[in-house]
Amino acid sequence: MHRLEKNWYRVSAPHLILWPLSLAFGAAAAVRRALYRTGVLPTLRLPVPVIIVGNITVGGTGKTPLALWLAQFLRERGHAPGIVSRGYRGNAGGACKPRQVHADSDPRTSGDEPVLLARRAGCPVWIGARRAATARALLAAHPDCSVVISDDGLQHYALARDVEIAVIDGARGFGNGMLLPAGPLREPPRRLACADAIVTNGAALFPHEELPSTAPLFEMRLAGSIFYNLLNPDQQVGPEYFLQRHVHAVAGIGNPRHFFEHLRDLGVSFTAHPFPDHHAFSADDFAALISPAGAGDAIIVTEKDAVKCERFCTENFWALRVDAEVEPELGGLVLRKLKKNS
Repeated sequence: MHRLEKNWYRVSAPHLILWPLSLAFGAAAAVRRALYRTGVLPTLRLPVPVIIVGNITVGGTGKTPLALWLAQFLRERGHAPGIVSRGYRGNAGGACKPRQVHADSDPRTSGDEPVLLARRAGCPVWIGARRAATARALLAAHPDCSVVISDDGLQHYALARDVEIAVIDGARGFGNGMLLPAGPLREPPRRLACADAIVTNGAALFPHEELPSTAPLFEMRLAGSIFYNLLNPDQQVGPEYFLQRHVHAVAGIGNPRHFFEHLRDLGVSFTAHPFPDHHAFSADDFAALISPAGAGDAIIVTEKDAVKCERFCTENFWALRVDAEVEPELGGLVLRKLKKNS
């Protein structure tokens, strides 16, 4: 898949083969959605509202930070949210029965994003292969839950939803505009016309005419300037700590460029080491960086990657904590939708 990604943001010779496959993929996706829309395939309606935070592209767009923001926003307004996720790359995420993820769960079996959510969301987090079954299990275990947030799941139509929020990477947009496997799209951009809101992670650098005019558009940015030590999380520093140090920045997220640009904006100089999204980090990935021959004074990782590095990190590992800053009008829209559907 990683090799295919190189062709998702351009048009090249391999597309002569990939384009017909993307047409078949699009047809299959359209038929599947129609089967759910017409009731041929069953859809589960929960007794509480469901908010879907998803996207129409493959790869990270900022869904998890937005899900965290939503959970905090709703808790501050008297709601009791719960979060469901598939548990990507966790051994338990593919065909597992629903189960709760805790702050100390192993990301190798639960996935990196669910563990991060469990640590920061302040609400129950459950994973499972099927969103509908997972959400039902969450409610059975936590009957006080008043709203379910699905981190990803725009295409999981078996779970009925009350609010759909689609997240787009403001820099990458829709790539070459083609469906899988020729491009990064799971569904065509016109699918966004059905969303209740579209959120761009960063300023939208792609042409706005690619977006449907019917869905309200909001901007989100990731902010943060506090770094914590992976061995001792209570030890926190600002960006000035790294000014006189040799720094390696490591990121295994959907668009590592966001992370590297954030560090540059903070005034941190570093050598960049991008990895594929959800990369299963091991000590071998850092061997050249922490060995006496090539050691850097500091290794900075993303907060999502940090949960996978804690089991082998040394004292020079740091993570940058970030929080989503979202236009407040999005919160108002969500509250109105919840009230309308309650």
